Amino acid sequence: MGAGVIKSGGGGGTRRRRRANRHPVAMSEINVTPFVDVMLVLLIIFMVAAPLLTVGVPVELPKTAADAMPSEQEEPLVVSLTADGRVVIMTTETPEADLVNRLRAVAAERADDKVFLRADGSIPYERVMQVMGALNAGGFSSIGLVTDTGGPTLDGGDG
Repeated sequence: MGAGVIKSGGGGGTRRRRRANRHPVAMSEINVTPFVDVMLVLLIIFMVAAPLLTVGVPVELPKTAADAMPSEQEEPLVVSLTADGRVVIMTTETPEADLVNRLRAVAAERADDKVFLRADGSIPYERVMQVMGALNAGGFSSIGLVTDTGGPTLDGGDG
C-alpha cells in the first residue's frame, strides 16, 4: 500500500489568471446613518426654535392677582394696544379711523363675541377705555382685559 500524491490543479500545466474585475461593485444597501443624524439635528433645532415662534405684539402687561380665564374652543380674538398707541388686531396693525369697521367685519365672521384686550401698562386709562368703546361698537360685548399674574393682591401682601 503506497501513499499516493495528489496534485492540485495548478501544478505544472497552464496557469489561468483571473482577470481583475474592472467594474465597481454596486452597493445594494443605502447607508441611513447620515440621514438619521441630520434628522436628529433638525428635530433638536425645531424643538429649540418652536417656543420662539409665538406670535404676539410686545406689550408690557400690568400685573394683577386675577386667575386665568378658562380656555375656549375657538381661538380668541386679541386686540393689543402698544406702548406707542398703535392698535393691533391679532397681528395686523389697524388705523384708528378703520378700527370699528374692521371689528364689525371680524364680528360677522365669528361665532363668539368674546375679545381679549391687551394694553401696555404705560397707556393712560382713558385710551384703554376708548378702545374698549370701539370694541363694543364693533359688536363685541364680552371684553376680557389681559394681565400678567403675580401682581399685588391688595390684601396687605405682595402677590
